[in-house]
Amino acid sequence: MVYPYMKDRSTGASDLAGEAYVIIRERILRGEVAIGQVISRRKIAAELGMSFLPVSEAFLRLEFEGLLESRPRAGTRVRIPSREDVRGHYLVREALEVEAARLFTEMATPEERSELLKLGVRVDAMRSQTETNRFYYLNLHEKLHRRIAECTRCPALCDAIERTRALSSTWLCVGRTFNGTPSRRHQDLMEVLVGNDREASAAAMRDHVTTSMQQALERLEPYFRARKAQGKTYSRKQFFIELPAPKPAEISTEASQAEA
Repeated sequence: MVYPYMKDRSTGASDLAGEAYVIIRERILRGEVAIGQVISRRKIAAELGMSFLPVSEAFLRLEFEGLLESRPRAGTRVRIPSREDVRGHYLVREALEVEAARLFTEMATPEERSELLKLGVRVDAMRSQTETNRFYYLNLHEKLHRRIAECTRCPALCDAIERTRALSSTWLCVGRTFNGTPSRRHQDLMEVLVGNDREASAAAMRDHVTTSMQQALERLEPYFRARKAQGKTYSRKQFFIELPAPKPAEISTEASQAEA
């Protein structure tokens, strides 16, 4: 896809902008650049050995996707979502992914159904491990949803889903502790999608996305409060977030890890 602000640029500049985009996006998804944290175009350009222009283009693309937000004479930071942002995002995701679920049930080959059943099991297995790497989990989770879309044979739908996933990926692991609790969420979803009932697949995906939204709203609650209190402040200091205390199961898991 060609973004409006990347037209009429040289191929070299666009290639560098794409490289900067991937690096910055990865850092956000890994949690290395936290929600609310201010980031500098000039510092990123110096760090990557690039000019200001391609890094600025990368920032504009990330703003377009909702990962960054800027204010004149204040700076740029990783976007702090509001409850309305999250609900609106998942409303769009539900519409797109529910249709993808219907089309997957209709269009996927036996080989693709088998592949995605196994992928759903892998996602749940990784989610259930206490030592799970956040970024590896995000990549595998994205791969599952991307493959569901690809199996619809509808490029426009694939492209629309791909553009909506960056935000939910950023929110997916915020405040989450992988505490070893067994899960079948994605395996159960895929067991319905590989069947022959389009509407059952649509209902299963709708429930899946709704549950994801509810979990995101719960995990992001400290950020909603911080947005209200500090939302107009673009400070170089660490954005203060008061996270809830770990649940007893999480404390027990952390204690076990410390003893190991």
